[in-house]
Amino acid sequence: MPKFTDSITIKVRGGKGGAGCVSFFREKFIPKGGPDGGDGGKGGDVYVEANSNYSNLSHFFSDRIYRAKDGKPGSGQNRHGADGEDLILRVPLGTSVYEEDGTLIADLVENGQRAMVCRGGIGGRGNAFFKSSTNQSPRYAQPGMPGEEKNIVLNLKLIADIGLVGLPNVGKSTLLAAITNARPKIANYPFTTVVPNLGVLELKNGTACTIADIPGIVEGAHRGFGLGLSFLQHIERVRAILFLIEIIESDPVYNLKLLRSELAAYNPLLLKKPYYIVLTKLDAIHQSEARKRFDALKNERLIAVSAKSGENIDALVTIIEQLLEESSATA
Repeated sequence: MPKFTDSITIKVRGGKGGAGCVSFFREKFIPKGGPDGGDGGKGGDVYVEANSNYSNLSHFFSDRIYRAKDGKPGSGQNRHGADGEDLILRVPLGTSVYEEDGTLIADLVENGQRAMVCRGGIGGRGNAFFKSSTNQSPRYAQPGMPGEEKNIVLNLKLIADIGLVGLPNVGKSTLLAAITNARPKIANYPFTTVVPNLGVLELKNGTACTIADIPGIVEGAHRGFGLGLSFLQHIERVRAILFLIEIIESDPVYNLKLLRSELAAYNPLLLKKPYYIVLTKLDAIHQSEARKRFDALKNERLIAVSAKSGENIDALVTIIEQLLEESSATA
């Protein structure tokens, strides 16, 4: 399986312009020909384009330098050289493109959205261009200009409708597999999920939404602990958040505060998104103990589910629909 990559720096280079041509018109029975050297073609431009067929940036590891095609040189009989072919670099939806100094070039969030990142060089003028009344036979032409060259940073923030946020081993992957078409890796140890997983949930109204399983957050994640900042950024684009907490935890209030504090430390706006709290693994606890966890979080928007037995899963899907409606109303 290819490495999941959500940030990478690459070098891009526009194509060089084609050289102008030095040529003179020659034909039988015409004793005096004139300059007829054509101009060179323009070098290709470099574009970055959002494409829904890509899920991350790992395909850029094969080569870190990307060049558009050079323009072709001009030729005799005033023939213009062909322009160089543009280079289109395809990236996942949600990719931001930055200059090396951090200046944003484009934020590509729609399929087919495109941004130019490097211009190709212009073609050189052929000697026909330089003919004048005082210079009937110019014997020089311009070389093509080099294309722009720069380093750009590609940074992916997944686009999803719902983000699942929780501590390691809380059951995010199991829940994602229970309600969507995703088949993430599931095991009984922390950090089973080391890359974000996306699943599609078919809603009761006939539409669909995407749900992202964000790798486990730990205390200090906003400072780089655990899996660190690398996956907190993927929560920024979600429309609503489900905070997942194991119902078997003795202090669910502390875990909820920890999750919220990490999100707030990374970006306070995350806590303004519509949310719901999901107590997972309902099948693993006695009903009386479950009631205690509910009472501890009684002022919260709360549901308890079991992905294993299916208990309250349909109710959770209804809640997800309500969260999406809420996010649309506040957008």
